[in-house]
Amino acid sequence: MAKVLQYPKNDLYQLKITLKNIKPPIWRRFVVDSNILLPDLHKVIQTIIGWTNSHLHQFVIDGVYYSEPDEEPFMEYVDYRKVSLAQVLSRDEQTIIYQYDFGDGWEHSIVLEKRLEDQGQENPFCVKGKRACPPEDCG
Repeated sequence: MAKVLQYPKNDLYQLKITLKNIKPPIWRRFVVDSNILLPDLHKVIQTIIGWTNSHLHQFVIDGVYYSEPDEEPFMEYVDYRKVSLAQVLSRDEQTIIYQYDFGDGWEHSIVLEKRLEDQGQENPFCVKGKRACPPEDCG
């Protein structure tokens, strides 16, 4: 009789993203698969925050910059196309930075609030949030 291999289910991460330097706070709580790639996490953030993906972006994790490749980079970075969230965010309450629109300088903190066992539910999904983000290109 053939042995059936059992693979562990991926964790789901409950994250909270907050737009920094804004009072009162603008934030969203959402759930993603821990193995989501950083470019896909960017797309999720664009959707739940309400941005239109019109500008450059990057993640800053422990002082290291992660972004898509640039033919004329102005600083060192890691090509994030094959980097999963679980590779860079693994501890509860750990924080990473998401920067969007370098001209306007929107900076967000992303906190791993908790891990959830994957029960087969569709993800990503937004759990809760407060206040609308400023519109694109408002300065």
